[in-house]
Amino acid sequence: MTQLVSDHILEDTGADMPVHASAYPMLETDFELWNPNSWTRGHPHDLYARMRSEAPVMWSKMGRGGSGFWSVTRYEDIKTVELNPAIFSSERGGINMAVPPREHWRPEVLIRAAMDNLISMDEPRHMQMRIQQKDFFIPAYVKELREKVSVKVESLLDDLEANGPELDFVKFFSNQLPLYTLCEMLGVDEEDRQKIVYWMHYLEMASQFMTNPFRTFLSEPLFPLRFKKVVEEMFAYGARVMADRRANPRHDLLTMIAHSKLDDEQLPQEYLDGSWLLIIFAGNDTTRNSLSGTIKLMTEWPDQRAMVLDDPSLIPRMSEEALRMVSPVKHMRRTALEETELNGQLIAKDEKVVMWYGAGNRDPEVFPDPDRFDMMRDNVDKHIAFGHGIHKCLGSRVAQMQLRVAYEQIFQRFPNIEFTGDIKYGPNALVHAISKLKVNLYGKGNSRPTKVQVKAMETA
Repeated sequence: MTQLVSDHILEDTGADMPVHASAYPMLETDFELWNPNSWTRGHPHDLYARMRSEAPVMWSKMGRGGSGFWSVTRYEDIKTVELNPAIFSSERGGINMAVPPREHWRPEVLIRAAMDNLISMDEPRHMQMRIQQKDFFIPAYVKELREKVSVKVESLLDDLEANGPELDFVKFFSNQLPLYTLCEMLGVDEEDRQKIVYWMHYLEMASQFMTNPFRTFLSEPLFPLRFKKVVEEMFAYGARVMADRRANPRHDLLTMIAHSKLDDEQLPQEYLDGSWLLIIFAGNDTTRNSLSGTIKLMTEWPDQRAMVLDDPSLIPRMSEEALRMVSPVKHMRRTALEETELNGQLIAKDEKVVMWYGAGNRDPEVFPDPDRFDMMRDNVDKHIAFGHGIHKCLGSRVAQMQLRVAYEQIFQRFPNIEFTGDIKYGPNALVHAISKLKVNLYGKGNSRPTKVQVKAMETA
């Protein structure tokens, strides 16, 4: 019988201090890295800089009964953790920052699904699963998908124009494009796609509810009553779709997952649930928040925008630099399988190690003048926004394709699109959740141009 990650996962003990003495100081700060409510102003880049400089492997305490963890902020240290999965496990404690005791797993199906999936597996099972899904992430399929994405982007830009000139870019574009692409890959029927929008909303509110139920109640009073039912509906739908794909295969990713095997056995329902949750949630965030974050950056760095407008073949470089600057995934967690040392710090067996990608992506040792947007830097593609090593994001090619297609058409159609300064970040410690980004399609004080002339776009 296939072993579940959730059956053997390491639960938090509430350990407040590390086993071994800290080699670096525990910096005093009001910013609680573990707390989603700390992240409503985006990445704490000043804190990251202090940590990289003074405490690159820093013990961080955790509230609400969770065990403390080692925060890793330097680029090379993060790569060391990523490239040593035999020591730093994704499976022993999962990828979430904390695993509460089992009696607190509610709703249980959701907590288990967050563990029983590809991203929380170690070798050799991780690669077994990854290889079986690769056909939907290889260049040939991404090229085929690109044509559909291009048509969708054009339609979304029509909607922007119809609702402009000032509007919420997240609502009308960033939320829509990755959802469309994801549904096309999965094979979700058109009439069911709005259900996923609804479920995603509730999943995103879940982390806030767990850390600050009162705030969630104030913003959405019925959330506690509806949440359990919404989760049950989401997984019931996923189970029905997976069962249908086993009986009636199609050429889509859902079919591929439904027919995947581990150790020559079909995936048990728990892993189907986990795959369903992972794809719905993880398949959206990188692209969605990169799109919004890049529009903000292009307003803040007009010289870089001018370069792209003058030479659209630079869009791939611009996209890579924007991923570095935005760092849409904030962290991933690993667990030490044995006593080990990282940059002079002894780490005990079963202690948590959390990699902060936003800090690594602005490490001045790797990216000189790291807070400057510079698409012409020599190592523009060496960021770790998609992770590194065997767990590098399986969907990175799809994400990059969407970003490039979107920027090509956005800057062709709205070369003066401008962030107005009105932005909102969701309370989320895992992803850089830009929940609102107000833009003016034609630039501040400008009206709709009668004709936009830009050089012909080259295919990235």
